[in-house]
Amino acid sequence: MAGEIGVVVCGARGRMGRTVVAAVAAEPDMAVAAEVDLDDDIAAALASGARVMVDFTAPDAALGNARAALAAGVAPIVGTTGMAAGAVDELAAAAAGAGLGGAVIPNFAIGAVLMMRLAEIAGPYFEAVEVVEAHHAQKLDAPSGTALATARRLAAARATPFAYARPEKVTLEGTRGGEEGSVGVHSIRLPGLVADQEIIFGAAGQTMTIAHRTTGREAFMPGVLATIRAVNDTGRFYRALDEVLGLASAAGEG
Repeated sequence: MAGEIGVVVCGARGRMGRTVVAAVAAEPDMAVAAEVDLDDDIAAALASGARVMVDFTAPDAALGNARAALAAGVAPIVGTTGMAAGAVDELAAAAAGAGLGGAVIPNFAIGAVLMMRLAEIAGPYFEAVEVVEAHHAQKLDAPSGTALATARRLAAARATPFAYARPEKVTLEGTRGGEEGSVGVHSIRLPGLVADQEIIFGAAGQTMTIAHRTTGREAFMPGVLATIRAVNDTGRFYRALDEVLGLASAAGEG
């Protein structure tokens, strides 16, 4: 493994984990140092000479795995969504203190990053906007990390809040979904889906929709691989894939 970036994959027996293992193994400058699942000894895996750990497990396990990685001198990359903002801040501070890079990224699809960036550009020109995300039925959190990040970035890109329509009478609780910074957010969970999102803008006499569809988990691999290299090469902590890719954000991110 000399000269290669050794990677520990947490959640290696899950669908995303298996895809990450295959993608890393196919790269000439990387090697799979260890494959770990929830019931395996992560300490032994981190002692394998790895430089980077990639985690796709569950929100409660991901934070502990990232802490263990930093304690072992391994840079953590967390793709598991549902972690609290305070946990991300904790990991960023711990990585800086350890002199290591790291990342907590809600979506590794390059198309999803471009979708959010285009939405930031469009946001100031429309009166209202709602986000509809759709994922497979086994997804543990709702809304998705991408939907929350999209709503927050849309709100930050405007000088004034969006208009958010509140019905006078609610006959079925939760029908309007959630609200984040005057942006409506809705979640769909169905078998057969992978990860989709639509951002629907509205103004007098017109609507506009920006959509991203994921048909396979291979869509996330270029972003995962780019983040592994960035964390290893720069020693920085990243909170979004657009930071890794060097894309400017209207909200001042990246």
